[in-house]
Amino acid sequence: MKKSFRAFAFLVAFLTAIAWLLPANPADATGNGPNYNGNETVRNERLHNYEEMVDFLKKEDRKSDALSLEIYGQSVKGRDLYLANFGVKEGNPTILFLTQQHGNETLTTEGALKFIQYLTSNSREVKNLLDRVNVLVVPRLNVDGAEGDVNFSMDDYVAGTHTRYNANGVDLNRDHQDLNEPETRALHNLLKKYRPDYLIDFHHQGTRERYGDTDELVSGSILHPTHENVDPDVLQRSKQLGSVVYHALEQKGYAKISKYPGSDNPAIARNNFALDYGSATLLMEMRGMADHYYEPYILGQKSNGYLIRQAFTAMLATTQSLADGSIQQADTSFWDTLPESNYDDYEGE
Repeated sequence: MKKSFRAFAFLVAFLTAIAWLLPANPADATGNGPNYNGNETVRNERLHNYEEMVDFLKKEDRKSDALSLEIYGQSVKGRDLYLANFGVKEGNPTILFLTQQHGNETLTTEGALKFIQYLTSNSREVKNLLDRVNVLVVPRLNVDGAEGDVNFSMDDYVAGTHTRYNANGVDLNRDHQDLNEPETRALHNLLKKYRPDYLIDFHHQGTRERYGDTDELVSGSILHPTHENVDPDVLQRSKQLGSVVYHALEQKGYAKISKYPGSDNPAIARNNFALDYGSATLLMEMRGMADHYYEPYILGQKSNGYLIRQAFTAMLATTQSLADGSIQQADTSFWDTLPESNYDDYEGE
């Protein structure tokens, strides 16, 4: 009876995850999800809070032998930081997915949880993937900021539930050189331990980013490392990583992807991990934020579905491309003509 129940549970989880690969409803297409603009309630209770996320991870860990759940450090406020480890087989390429360095950039983690659920489905497809690729998922680095549990006032935030900064008021994605914060120190210990070949850093940007000189809103933006000292081979592999994500998402009716106008700051993950660890890196920005003191950055929750699906698709497509080796032939020429985001104002990376 127990085996039958577990088999049924695995089937349900697999079918639920697969549903995220299906085309979105046209109503969920790029730009159709509303901005906040004071016109709707910000319902962040629909997202996983920290305790719910931990419960989810532990449940998935019990469900599948493929997953090893690790605690790799603690936050300023003492919350455990979790790694979902799906194998470290020698000879396999290793990819790490990092979400929510900024606590108010929530849907990246929701996409990661969907991907973890898919990888614990124990389906034949998943087993074939994990036989060929080592997958590491770091869901929610900034666990304190995501809870609004910080050492500064959030009275000027719209919802008062999530902030970009950690409990000490530090932007973790500017701390990858100094490593002053416990969260970034723990993450770098993880990077030294596993030395991922590929890494995607998921973020959110504002709601007003447009596709080049058009008025079309984008659902996301991508960028490879841009520091001049990045090894050419690392840069090429990073561009191939971006190619896989771009072409996978461009096939979807809900996605419109631009080039992110990022800097060469070596303290940013996108540049730092490429410089210090030789990891091929990609920044993946998605539209809108869960909370902010500047209302135009907030995207209404009706957009959640397609954005979560966008993160999930990026994770699955890159894992598949590493499993079958197609990433090696990924065409990087699109980078030369991909329009940069055009925006009135923005906060990202």
